[in-house]
Amino acid sequence: MFEKKEKTVLSIEGMMCKHCVAHVSEALKACKGVKQFDVDLESASAEVIYAPSVVTPEAIAAAVTAAGYPAKVK
Repeated sequence: MFEKKEKTVLSIEGMMCKHCVAHVSEALKACKGVKQFDVDLESASAEVIYAPSVVTPEAIAAAVTAAGYPAKVK
């Protein structure tokens, strides 16, 4: 079965080191519906591939924010 996927970009505040990137990555891994992601420390952002039938970009941003890194959809 083919599942539709979409891409969103989040801007993420508070990431200062690789440890922070790891925390954000763990929050994204735990978010149901997230298929792939790339967290970039330099640009303070994350590119996320997700299943829109399962999760919204706003819910993904809320999961990252709940992990301690305020995030919003770009």
